Amino acid sequence: EVQLVESGGGLVQAGGSLRLSCAASGFTFGDYAIGWFRQAPGKEREGVSTIRGTDGTTYYADSVKGRFTISSDVAKNTVYLQMNSLKPEDTADYYCAATEDYGLLDHFILTPRKYVYWGQGTQVTVSS
Repeated sequence: EVQLVESGGGLVQAGGSLRLSCAASGFTFGDYAIGWFRQAPGKEREGVSTIRGTDGTTYYADSVKGRFTISSDVAKNTVYLQMNSLKPEDTADYYCAATEDYGLLDHFILTPRKYVYWGQGTQVTVSS
């Protein structure tokens, strides 16, 4: 059974940092792309960052480039999202998601509907 469990969310002031963790189980880590997505109240879910399990290539939404860093620890089957210089507009529920890496085109790498497995989410609130 595939499981994705997020942790690390919380309340932080603007300019602060948080690190989210996504513990994965039930699949071969290296065969999957694992991404972070977020959904703010009243808005659609959007892709934030993804890392390919096959070669470690990383991708970022323009809104987080230079501030967020995605990484993985294969030994722990865990993906991290280091979020620095947080802004109030980063406030959202953050979700970890996974899908098979092979055949996932770069064009769709941050497209939520391309991801099959989802965690329950963790809330991030950035105060101004």
